[in-house]
Amino acid sequence: MLTKSQAVVLHSLKYGEARLIVDMFTRVHGRLSFIVSLPKSPKGKMRKQLFQPLTMLEIETDVRPRQSLQKLADARLAHPFSSIPFEPDKLAISLFVAEFLYYALRSEQQNGPLFDYVTDSIQWLDSQASHYANFHLVFLMRMSRFLGFYPNLADYAPGDCFDLRESVFCRVPPVHRDFLPPGEAEKILLMMRMDYPTMHLYRLTRQERNRLLEVALTYYRLHLPDFPEMKSVGVLQALYT
Repeated sequence: MLTKSQAVVLHSLKYGEARLIVDMFTRVHGRLSFIVSLPKSPKGKMRKQLFQPLTMLEIETDVRPRQSLQKLADARLAHPFSSIPFEPDKLAISLFVAEFLYYALRSEQQNGPLFDYVTDSIQWLDSQASHYANFHLVFLMRMSRFLGFYPNLADYAPGDCFDLRESVFCRVPPVHRDFLPPGEAEKILLMMRMDYPTMHLYRLTRQERNRLLEVALTYYRLHLPDFPEMKSVGVLQALYT
């Protein structure tokens, strides 16, 4: 049976001469992979441009649970971007976010609140003229709430370490190496205090921002199996001197 859903494109890969394999996060079905045939005519509906990273779509599909690649009956833009594809800084951030989601949502099932968080965040970034340099830090740390390993901030006291494995502050360093010493543990509080409207009030140097990104990605690698090194990090780290 054909069902309609909102979807976010995570990744697309050319397959043969006129087809794409497209990974999407959908509101109704969670993570799905599609085989998409591109039209020979420029008037065809399934244009390649629809399947760029983070594009938000309205799709129609008949999901077959036993098939690894689903087929699209229809796809059209749900929210055309006004700035992300045209501004180099935003484009770099969006490519990082798309790659991050591709790995972080590898086995994600239907999750309406998480889908809304992702799409609302993308639209916020697209709408901003300035003050978005910390967007990726806020996006990563607040998304951990939806995945079940949001840091426990309630028990923090000055001088605490932060156990990256257990997501808690602790007075005594754990026996393993995956923890932040007191100076860096304070940065976890800083990151969690940020939100999109107020994050520009937290002035960070490029070095501080890159270190926080490194900590956030380490945190995800500890909590998500097989989370790899990301190719887009280098470009993102070069932003904002």
